[in-house]
Amino acid sequence: MLNNKGRPTQPAAISEMDTVVETFTGNKGLELESPLIFEQGVPGRVGVDMVDPQPVKSRLGGLERKDPIGLPDLSEPQVLRHFVRLSRQNYAIDAGFYPLGSCTMKHNPRINEKVARLAGLGDLHPMQPTSTVQGALELIDSLAHWLKTITGMPAVAMSPAAGAHGELCGVMAIRAAHEASGESRTRILVPESAHGTNPATAALCGYKVDAVPARKDGRMDLDAFAEQLGPDVAGVMLTNPNTCGLFETDVKKIADMVHEVGGYFYCDGANLNAILGRVRPGDLGVDAMHINLHKTFSTPHGGGGPGAGPVVLSEALAPFAPIPFVTHGENGFDLVEQRSGAAAKSFGRMKGYHGQMGMFIRALAYMQSHGADGLRQIAEDAVLNANYIRVGLEDKLNSPFEGICMHEALFDDSTLKGTGVTTLDLAKAMIDEGYHPMTMYFPLVVHGAMLIEPTESESRQTLDQFIGSMRHLLDKAKTGESDYFLSAPHYAPRRRLDETGAARNPLLRWVPPEPAETEETSLSAAS
Repeated sequence: MLNNKGRPTQPAAISEMDTVVETFTGNKGLELESPLIFEQGVPGRVGVDMVDPQPVKSRLGGLERKDPIGLPDLSEPQVLRHFVRLSRQNYAIDAGFYPLGSCTMKHNPRINEKVARLAGLGDLHPMQPTSTVQGALELIDSLAHWLKTITGMPAVAMSPAAGAHGELCGVMAIRAAHEASGESRTRILVPESAHGTNPATAALCGYKVDAVPARKDGRMDLDAFAEQLGPDVAGVMLTNPNTCGLFETDVKKIADMVHEVGGYFYCDGANLNAILGRVRPGDLGVDAMHINLHKTFSTPHGGGGPGAGPVVLSEALAPFAPIPFVTHGENGFDLVEQRSGAAAKSFGRMKGYHGQMGMFIRALAYMQSHGADGLRQIAEDAVLNANYIRVGLEDKLNSPFEGICMHEALFDDSTLKGTGVTTLDLAKAMIDEGYHPMTMYFPLVVHGAMLIEPTESESRQTLDQFIGSMRHLLDKAKTGESDYFLSAPHYAPRRRLDETGAARNPLLRWVPPEPAETEETSLSAAS
């Protein structure tokens, strides 16, 4: 039962029966156990009978497979049931509140899915002649137009496949611009509050990464930044709002400072959802910024993907954008595929085709469904929801930075000190409450960090229930019930894992079990 705040009136406890009852099958009601799919295989079992193929002459020059492929032999019902059971163990935004910080797990409207499956869009093939896909190219061009309008940037590269791929695109454009001017710069500055992919991307492109510390208020230390600037700095990679859930208030000054030494300003746009319709990154002096369409514009994460990470570019970097890109002339839309003409300075191709069409369709449908006022409201509601959670928990958890946050509320583990309960233990207990845990131990600048992002999708009732659940668990931790947390989760399909052992000694390959010993094999061995 829930009270008018969405909180349990009588918090459920684990009874003795919950811990000892076992079933013959291993199933618990509709929670069904399933062996590994390799363990289910029976030699000779098939799902579909097929005629043996006619022998053909190998063209692999002796490299063809000599041994069986090693897949299990299964019937069709076995395959179907196995993967349906696994899918029911997944947590998803369609199942419940997903408070994962810094990942913006928002609702995916079904109208987007319907549009992406329309005839003429859902059945496109990447090898079709451009004359037969004019509508698709126009759609890409329309989405590109609105991404440029929203960000206040003059150009956009649509081909990057995801956020990190977009970062790579931006840093490669920065490198190409410096090389075109005859410069060979060696360093990129990255604040401690940036996403972890930022320094990884800079290192992949051959740059030395220098970290810029944060101030006590969670924002980049401007004095430390100034000391590290020099003629060998290719640029700065700043996440704004940053991973502490805070807006970098000196962002325009940061842009001016890096431009003064001839560097470029790369902005990580993963948190664009917090400032959508409120701030245009181009007005802040940004030279390159990737946009995670699956975060801000509601295209699916992972399983509904693949993703898309378009990169908006300043006038200075636009000439170095990757190919291909869409052009519009007298004869309609076309794709520029070669480094010549308008693409003469391009750093080259990043992937085989021109981006993820299904994601483009969904993102444009989302934009057109909301309109300009709706997109602005998304950011306002996301920030409101995050601060609602911050205020709802501020007397139970310590927020390391004063004042309002942006799109996510950040807490540390200082109030758990002396309870015997850690951030990880609390997260495991959240699973029993029916929640996917928030982001833990990130950002690294906060000890025992708990990063919670509700997005704009969630209602006040949902947030009240989440806050009530967290308050219940925190009270439980502070009353000396640490054993409860150390053995959590209790109701999940799998119990507490030895995570250290799994990380240090991972089992990455399936090993067939030893055949069961029978009386016949025992006699044979004995003789």
